[in-house]
Amino acid sequence: MKNYLDVLKTVKLFQGIEQTNLQPLLSCLCGRVVNYEKGQTVFFSGESIEQFGIVLSGQVEIIQDDYYGNRSIIAKVDIGNLFGESFACAEIKALPVSVITTTKSELLFIDCHRLAVTCKKTCGFHSRIIQNMLHIVSMKNIALTQKIEFTSKRTTREKLSAYLSAEAKKVGCSQFNIPFNRQELADYLSVERSAMSAELSKLRDDGLLNFHKNQFELL
Repeated sequence: MKNYLDVLKTVKLFQGIEQTNLQPLLSCLCGRVVNYEKGQTVFFSGESIEQFGIVLSGQVEIIQDDYYGNRSIIAKVDIGNLFGESFACAEIKALPVSVITTTKSELLFIDCHRLAVTCKKTCGFHSRIIQNMLHIVSMKNIALTQKIEFTSKRTTREKLSAYLSAEAKKVGCSQFNIPFNRQELADYLSVERSAMSAELSKLRDDGLLNFHKNQFELL
């Protein structure tokens, strides 16, 4: 676990915890590291989980497929961020989503029950880590609410405008990069890719934005 200390220091779950306590903390929480290849499924829709993950390297996507095979991207999770914590802590019997690696990845898994219950050693970092988890879950709920605002727009043009405006506000600049390619952006906004590409071209022709791959500029 010492090889991952630089990453662990950036994880919001461990914020406020001394670096010297990270090793005993992970031991207490039954932390384990698992390596995955690109495109591997980490959690399957329909299964029950008792552990949540932290991305040490690589990236994962949280996706949802409907009965007809239509895919929606709920979120992308990069290095230092958590996934599956709400489902594990809530003891959901059947996951409504799947988690898949987008690149070769190293993932740290933590037992949710160990997180919530103070151990026999009465480690002082337990209360802090619970506070951190509450903050993380709250911020993710806010992000999910924002995604609902995007997808609830009536037209593809309105969805694109709302999402791109929010991304510009996030970085405080009219020029920004988004974390999606075209298909992923269409899946995230729950629109058809060709229709979305057509709307992007119209927005550019109308002098409202410029773009190249995942680089955008609002005009």
